[in-house]
Amino acid sequence: MYVPAEFVEPQRDVLHDLILKNPFGILFSHGCNGLDANHLPFELQPNEGELGVLHAHVSRNNPVWQDLQNGDEVLVVFQAENAYISPNWYPSKHEHHKQVPTWNYRVVHVYGKVTIRDDERYVRGVVARLTRTHEASQPEPWKMSDAPKDYLEPMLKAIVGLEIEIKQLQGKSKLSQNKDYKDVLGAAHGLAETGHQEMADAMFGVAETKR
Repeated sequence: MYVPAEFVEPQRDVLHDLILKNPFGILFSHGCNGLDANHLPFELQPNEGELGVLHAHVSRNNPVWQDLQNGDEVLVVFQAENAYISPNWYPSKHEHHKQVPTWNYRVVHVYGKVTIRDDERYVRGVVARLTRTHEASQPEPWKMSDAPKDYLEPMLKAIVGLEIEIKQLQGKSKLSQNKDYKDVLGAAHGLAETGHQEMADAMFGVAETKR
């Protein structure tokens, strides 16, 4: 990924946090059938391995798990909110008109080695933890035990686990760091006014570093 110096995000905890808050990633792989991309919810265990471990599962009917070999390198991309930036939000545009539109975003590219986990215990654990995490905000969280055993067991047998040991984390936070304080602040207010509060808050943080 091309990352200009001003947009590099080197902090591991920041990258892990982005993944945890935006766990729906894209798995890119290259096996005997060529390039492939799969959209999957991931579980990050940040304290496993040197840089963390990702856990996921796919349908047994999905050929990706048979196309890959244990130890193959894969890429997983996670993206936080992204937004169009209008030059009209920059105060300097109204002074000299030397501004153009752009797009701001925050992403993490995860490079790792995959292990195919075709065992029910692993799959059950991944599904249970994902469910527990994403049901936590519900008034009455659904549990795996809510489903009849004779219904749930065939469902678990129909999926295969993927374990990805992270070997490299590459982060990019494009938040107008190359603009001056007033322009960053103006763009942040523009985002807030158009409903992009997450991106606005991130850019307000950048503005504070330029005061």
